Amino acid sequence: MKASEFEDKVWEIEGIRVVLRCPDNHQVENYDYQNAANQTMLLTEWLNVRVLPKLKDVEVQVISGNGEQPHGRSLLRTIRASYAKE
Repeated sequence: MKASEFEDKVWEIEGIRVVLRCPDNHQVENYDYQNAANQTMLLTEWLNVRVLPKLKDVEVQVISGNGEQPHGRSLLRTIRASYAKE
């Protein structure tokens, strides 16, 4: 799947914005999860278990609702909530 499709798929399933640091058409493995990760999972754990194994050597950044990179110890619930409109 293209990197841009991977980013969209993660947003669709996880409700988390990721940006891959590679060309949009760069091929990565399919993000083949059906359900979102547990909301109490830490960001670093989620990246290590679900995201990074699909990307090989591609750099990834998580972007929270305020446009910043959340800390690795942030809960997925907190990151997802950051996108909510006030």
